[in-house]
Amino acid sequence: MQGETRQAPVTALREEMYEIQGETAFTYLPIIRQLESRGVKVISFGIGQPDFPTPKYIREAAKDALDQGFTGYTETAGIPELREAIAEYLNERYGAGVRPDEVLVTTGTKTAIFMVGAAYLRPGDEAIVIEPSYYAYAQAAKFFGAKPVFVPMDFRPGEGFSLDIAKVENAITPRTRLLFLNNPHNPTGAVLPPKHVEELMELASSKGIIVVADEIYDNFLYDAQFRSTISTEGWRDYLIYINGFSKTFAMTGWRLGYMVARREVIERMLDLAVSVYSCANSIAQKAGVAALRGDWTPVKEMIAEFKRRAQVLYSSLKDVPGFEPYMPSGAFYMFPRVSKLMDALGTRNVSELVNRLLYEKGVLVLPGTSFPDRAGAEFVRFSFATSIENIVEGVRRIAEFAREVMK
Repeated sequence: MQGETRQAPVTALREEMYEIQGETAFTYLPIIRQLESRGVKVISFGIGQPDFPTPKYIREAAKDALDQGFTGYTETAGIPELREAIAEYLNERYGAGVRPDEVLVTTGTKTAIFMVGAAYLRPGDEAIVIEPSYYAYAQAAKFFGAKPVFVPMDFRPGEGFSLDIAKVENAITPRTRLLFLNNPHNPTGAVLPPKHVEELMELASSKGIIVVADEIYDNFLYDAQFRSTISTEGWRDYLIYINGFSKTFAMTGWRLGYMVARREVIERMLDLAVSVYSCANSIAQKAGVAALRGDWTPVKEMIAEFKRRAQVLYSSLKDVPGFEPYMPSGAFYMFPRVSKLMDALGTRNVSELVNRLLYEKGVLVLPGTSFPDRAGAEFVRFSFATSIENIVEGVRRIAEFAREVMK
């Protein structure tokens, strides 16, 4: 009838589309651009990507692939030499016994995470998410009609974050289907002790739960002992292993990751993968072979620099009023508590603190609430994927702000 307001069919999205949220680090990029267009020199501790170029030998391999015209579709599973190189890497480092036909090359680890959700989660299922957490785990659970069940880590001033395995066990119900495990950990920089990894894998095995292990930061370790889930005996029965090239080889824009699972699972995942993305980028795959089989010297130098940055960030931040920092054990993040500074500002909304730092001092840190569910309400995340000069200057501005607020 004339005058009626009718909903456009294209706006009738699935309810789950209103449940998922984007990645906060990316939402700040246009704000930073706007501030810099006004002449503000913004120091960003926001986005989590190495500020190093992809090593030259990897770029040269990509150029060779282009020159050779290697620009068409590849096998959905990935080119054979890349699957072989991934298996070799995992076997040499972790004694995993992976076969190439147990590897599926993906367009980054996010793709792998959502494919796992599509393959395993049913409406009414539950997925345990250790929090604070990388946002994609909960999003994948919600999108496929499952419920993310958040298990908070424990925080100790000066020491950082740890996980109580008993809390994970208490969160398990008959509906629990998946356990997302990110180690080394984003956003806290924690590395689970090998004993805790073993206990989690034993728990999953005894309860019939699938562990979805995201070990994208496995090379970013600072004097920490690391145990990979894929080094566990019998991993094929209850592990989906995810990793990639973005962090270790500074290849974030290449969108190259991989999933490892028992052969029967990979065979089914192939049909899903070809329906979603056909195959990973052909040129990136050739670069991935070179990355794994080439000279890792640039990688080792980059990680040594990240260790120096972690130390500088901690030593600079430990005397700033209202911050409770600690020395990260891995990845390139710190997640200090800022509850005292929030109290001084008279707010319980950590985003208000973040916005004031950005607009008043030109420094971006991410609000802990971006790493759902509630465990980050009094925390902010620093990504120290920036120069030591920027770290020192950024913390100087933060300290100036904190002293003004807490005087």
